[in-house]
Amino acid sequence: MSTAAVSYRPGDVLADLLPLPSGVRARVRDVLLVVAGAVLTGLAAQLAVPVPGSPVPVTGQTFAALLVGTALGPGRGLFALGGYALAGVAGVPWFADGTAGPGGASFGYVLGMLLAAGLTGALARRGGDRSVLRTAGTMALGSAVIYAVGVPYLAVATGMSLTQAVAAGLTPFLIGDALKAALAMGALPTAWRLLSR
Repeated sequence: MSTAAVSYRPGDVLADLLPLPSGVRARVRDVLLVVAGAVLTGLAAQLAVPVPGSPVPVTGQTFAALLVGTALGPGRGLFALGGYALAGVAGVPWFADGTAGPGGASFGYVLGMLLAAGLTGALARRGGDRSVLRTAGTMALGSAVIYAVGVPYLAVATGMSLTQAVAAGLTPFLIGDALKAALAMGALPTAWRLLSR
C-alpha cells in the first residue's frame, strides 16, 4: 500500500483529489459526485426537529448543503443542490420532514442553500476550507446567504412581518448553526491535512 501524498494545485477542492479508478472518466466521477451530493442533502433533511412557534424545523440539510458546496466546488455544488431542489419540486419527498413540492414556508431556505453551495464552493477554491478560521468564515457566509433568502421567503409565504420571520426563522437556529460550523471547522481542515501527507 502506498503512503505517497496526494498532490493538489491551487484552486483544487476536496473532490478534485479523489482518484479516478482506471477506465472512469472525470465526467462520470463528477456526475456521481453531484448525485451523491443531492442524495446526501435529501437524507440530511430527514434529520428534522420541530421548533416551537416556527414552521421551519432544525435539520441536517443546511449542514449537508454547505459541506457539499465546499467539498465539490462551485459548479458541482450548484448542480448537486439544483438537482436536489428540482427533484423535490418534482415530487421526491426529501425536503424537511419528507415533504416535496414548491412553495412551502421553508422552500426559501432550499433556494438559499443552492446559492450558498455555489458561494462556499467558490471560497473553497480559494482555500476557504483549509484552516479552522477560514472554514469558520466560509460556513458563516454560506449560512448568511441561506438566511438572506430563507427569512424573507418565510415572511412572504406565511404573512409574517420581517421581524416575526427573523424570530421564527433565524434566531432559534443560531446555536445549531454554530455547532454545525464547529463540526465543519474540524472536519474540512483535517481532511486536507490527511490528504496532504
